[in-house]
Amino acid sequence: MSQTLPPVLALDGPSGAGKGTIGQLCAVKFGWHYLDSGAIYRGLGWLADSEGVSSNDVAGLVSLADSMSLVCHVCETDSATIEINGQMVTDQLRTDEAGQLASQIAPIPEVRAALLKMQQRCRKAPGLVADGRDMGTTVFPDAPFKVFLTASAEIRAQRRYDQLKAKGMSVNLARLLESIQARDVRDSSRDASPLKPAEDALVLDTSDLSIDEVVARILTLVN
Repeated sequence: MSQTLPPVLALDGPSGAGKGTIGQLCAVKFGWHYLDSGAIYRGLGWLADSEGVSSNDVAGLVSLADSMSLVCHVCETDSATIEINGQMVTDQLRTDEAGQLASQIAPIPEVRAALLKMQQRCRKAPGLVADGRDMGTTVFPDAPFKVFLTASAEIRAQRRYDQLKAKGMSVNLARLLESIQARDVRDSSRDASPLKPAEDALVLDTSDLSIDEVVARILTLVN
């Protein structure tokens, strides 16, 4: 890593592995900036749907990506809020539908290229915690700290189910599991930045670990 660049903690892994919660906690503890890269793709999918731009309209998606402004706010309660073009859209981006839209546009190379520089501009002093699927392999390959979080599909589906139910949303556990399994296949087999651990990443299976246990292991790594 160049000494002129602020440090990055890259947190990668599949949906429901705990990246968001863990990333926000680490950002608060370190006093670093936070980037939810999944929100970028979910945000672009949501924006495209709102603007009537099809997921097959590559030029339209790139145009939206070039003009989209996204900010991740982390407060003392460890709860991040997402702002797109000045509008708070946190809850809208956490739905399964938003996840599906993100997964549809994420494999498009032109879209990924348009959003890559946006993500890299988030690397500011004193440091950045970035969570996603290719933070350690593509976006910040020189990050000094890389962690790949994973868990069984069943546990990840249950976590997402509990999360959405707590927000008062109507969800079906079986459908969530099916959606997560299908998304795992798409994300792992795509040509553009497939979901996989970086060669120098610490791999943590969070299936039987508490949030505090995962955070403690990451703090040990960074310290």
